[in-house]
Amino acid sequence: QVQLVESGGGLVQAGGSLRLSCAASGRTFSSYAMGWFRQAPGKEREFVAAISWNGGTYYADSVKGRFTISRENAKNTVYLAMKSLKPEDTAVYYCAADSARPWYSGSYYYSADFGSWGQGTQVTVSS
Repeated sequence: QVQLVESGGGLVQAGGSLRLSCAASGRTFSSYAMGWFRQAPGKEREFVAAISWNGGTYYADSVKGRFTISRENAKNTVYLAMKSLKPEDTAVYYCAADSARPWYSGSYYYSADFGSWGQGTQVTVSS
């Protein structure tokens, strides 16, 4: 199973920016999709963004135009660049990998699509 380690969370004012990183273990990173999810206190985990092995991207409506997911296969890393942050973006952000389905060509919007998860990184946006 892939090991995932997130970093880059923190406290930021509304309107600010942050970039999250997620480093994956193993040698097959380029073959599978990666995703970001978040969970706010008292709420269910929700989809934020995903990127397929070949660069296709998917976003939740709530973050379109503000967040950008990207991957750097040479570093086994996926990024989530967040701008124009809002207090409602406050949550623990989790990185996820669909390493069990290399070269999968479907879309990604659900947590069930991903089998490996990181421990999460806190993002707090103050008003």
